[in-house]
Amino acid sequence: MERIMELVSADGNAYGYRKLTVALRRDYGLIINKKKVYRLFRELNILRPQRKVNSSYPRKLAGNRIITNSNQLFETDIKYGYIAGEDRFFFIQSCLDVYDRSVVAYHIGLRCEANDVIRTLQTALFKRQLFKAQTKSVIRSDNGPQFISHGFEAACESFGVEHERIPPRTPNMNAHIESFHRLLQDECLARYDFETYSEAYEAVTEFIPAFAICRRLSFMRKTRQNRFRSEKFVYNFKNEVSMSKRELVSKLRGLIRELRIPWLY
Repeated sequence: MERIMELVSADGNAYGYRKLTVALRRDYGLIINKKKVYRLFRELNILRPQRKVNSSYPRKLAGNRIITNSNQLFETDIKYGYIAGEDRFFFIQSCLDVYDRSVVAYHIGLRCEANDVIRTLQTALFKRQLFKAQTKSVIRSDNGPQFISHGFEAACESFGVEHERIPPRTPNMNAHIESFHRLLQDECLARYDFETYSEAYEAVTEFIPAFAICRRLSFMRKTRQNRFRSEKFVYNFKNEVSMSKRELVSKLRGLIRELRIPWLY
């Protein structure tokens, strides 16, 4: 404690506990970490006053919700992929409806900033025609810099959307979008070594619509069993191994048209 007081009374008057830790190691050869210095500072009552940050948008923690219909809760998160040929990453931000598990909107780019996240949310609300709805969706996210930015909070307020954030280190509270991104990683990103950004963009934009069609068919099987026979939804993929992704998506869309479900296409 004597050496700490010597430093504080000399050149270390304006130092915080981290800088004083470095000074104690350098000047006195002490083996001490910053936590010990912080505890000593607190005992001596010489800690510098901390700056208080007053947020314009108070944080709202996510809680358990009972979802009974579409458009009640959207989950969003950011996933990154690697472009081996260019030795850089690209970003995928998805917005998923928790009830029907469909990807309502997404963003793909070499960067993902607050403005990109705002555009994705705006697209999701526009696609579901929620701008004029009396009750709008709740958007749930983690605590990434894009989602805690003032710009995103202001956009949620202007759109009339309630934004809630999960507590740190609790990805299970954002489980649906995390599950989708795991499928995206295993079934798309991990299968290819992308040489260019255009190859990565094409692969992801082909995977997401195919995933959406399969999810919706599965959803219809569970919710409309009395109207359609489940055999119509069974598709034999073994005979279509040689088909390209684009042909497969076209085939699935044709199946949907046969079933005459307009809202799916």
